[in-house]
Amino acid sequence: MSQTTVPRSARPIGPNYKWIALSNTTLGMLMATINSSIVLISLPAIFTGVGVNPLAPGETNYLLWMLMGYMIITATLVVTFGRIGDIYGRVKLYNLGFAIFTVGSILLFLTPGSGDSAIIMMILFRLVQGVGAGFLMANSTAILTDAFPAHQRGMALGINQMVAILGSILGLIVGGLLSVVSWRAVFLVSVPFGILGTIWAYLKLRETSTVSTKHQGIDWFGNITFFLGLTILLIGMTYGIEPYGSSAMGWGNPMVIAALVIGALLLVAFVWIEMHVAAPMFQLSLFRIPAFTTGNISGLLSGLARGGLQFILIIWLQGIWLPLHGYNFEDTPLWAGIYMLPLMVGFIIMGPLSGWLSDRFGARIFSAVGMFLQTIGFVLLTLLPTNFAYMPFAFILFVMGVGQGMFASPNTTDIMNSVPASARGAGSGMRSTFQNAATVISMGMFFSIVTAGLAASLPGALYSGLTQAGLPVSVANGVAHLPPVAALFAAFLGFNPMQTMLPPAVLHSLPKANQAHLLGKSFFPNLISGPFVDGLHIAFYIAAAMCLVAGCVSLIRTRRAQLVASEVEHVEVIAPEVEAVAEMAGEQ
Repeated sequence: MSQTTVPRSARPIGPNYKWIALSNTTLGMLMATINSSIVLISLPAIFTGVGVNPLAPGETNYLLWMLMGYMIITATLVVTFGRIGDIYGRVKLYNLGFAIFTVGSILLFLTPGSGDSAIIMMILFRLVQGVGAGFLMANSTAILTDAFPAHQRGMALGINQMVAILGSILGLIVGGLLSVVSWRAVFLVSVPFGILGTIWAYLKLRETSTVSTKHQGIDWFGNITFFLGLTILLIGMTYGIEPYGSSAMGWGNPMVIAALVIGALLLVAFVWIEMHVAAPMFQLSLFRIPAFTTGNISGLLSGLARGGLQFILIIWLQGIWLPLHGYNFEDTPLWAGIYMLPLMVGFIIMGPLSGWLSDRFGARIFSAVGMFLQTIGFVLLTLLPTNFAYMPFAFILFVMGVGQGMFASPNTTDIMNSVPASARGAGSGMRSTFQNAATVISMGMFFSIVTAGLAASLPGALYSGLTQAGLPVSVANGVAHLPPVAALFAAFLGFNPMQTMLPPAVLHSLPKANQAHLLGKSFFPNLISGPFVDGLHIAFYIAAAMCLVAGCVSLIRTRRAQLVASEVEHVEVIAPEVEAVAEMAGEQ
């Protein structure tokens, strides 16, 4: 029988299949992570293009959902998608993810109309993208783990993880460049890669996992309670950083409190359900595996420390450092991404290398040292002045990139090596859930800490600076008590906050020299630098403490656990071959 008449799924894989799997899943992760950050930089162009002011009263919700909706969806769905992949085929679900993501990108590019209706449609289409990214993230690691032998797995996952981090930073630069051309180009750039990846995955990827769980049903109650619980909890945390009444943040908002309580109760109910169903979606039994437990704890703490770092550093660069060095506010988003490149370079150098070395010497030392380097990096950031010299800053970012590169691949490899083949989709989804949820929580945590610091001292600094610039006392007092989050959002979006915070009529009544001073590149950065750094240092110290604990947890890993994982891998590889020989003997 010729190969052309053999069903595609039944054709044997060749010796180079593992490299096909690596290249395709790496493209998928690159596309998903670029789109997690590309909107960060492109938001000013997007809102200007559809005619919406994201800082106007009642419009801030659109800003938050464009910023965090994608991450919330990926955080809440990856476990479900990973489990479904275990049952129905990881490659099928991964390929479906590529197609859904591409459709979402096309819909975003073609978004009709303008105003609120257009931005609401964009948020919905962005959630479609998040669903596709969830399929990609949930199954890519499991596909790689299936395709590569244990002694090469760290190297493969290292490359995959490196590209994921590369995508999150590359998105800042690509978004900055494309948003100058057109906001639609920000979404169009994903379409050709999505079409290529969808076709390529369909033609070349194979289901290589030999363990089937199709006899098991889907845990619908567990899936629903987990999705609703985590979604409601993350929504509560997202709205907690918005002002409420006269408060700088919304943690006292009854809706926020209710969301946090309901979300937490649903997650408690989810744990109870998972302990009492025959085929749980979230396989709590995997936590009996020491390497899986310690790896996920370390990964969660690392995500909490690192997730908000990029967000806060961008605000630091865009709102203070770049304007003080002569950059226009509208140019700061692009340059913020460029000046953060040392973080990416450090990760690119160390990510694959640490994966290759951990294949030979184990994950324990590399994961621990990587987290300790991150700890040192956060502490060093607290020693920098607000208007720092760039080279020390670049060196610290490089060290932190090296530390993250040393940690990410060995930790991921150790987690995936520890789970049985039949649970790799669920294990990969659980790992991705911890990472993605940690990123959203970290952004809310870092932002809340910095905003709390601003709320304590920014009003006084603003009042003093505005009165000295010639504004009437009544106007200066009113502006000084505006929510600090408005100033941070304005700086984050590349707007001069003074231009958005001062009433136009009052501003135009001032002498030209006073107007130029207020709207210049140094007034706001000098005013906000002291209050901002107070909160920033607290955030960095908390992040350093979490990295330190993550490093200590990584040291708990034992060589015995790694040996057991290798033995399990050997049994899982040999068993299908024995079964195949037995079937052939029976046919003869």
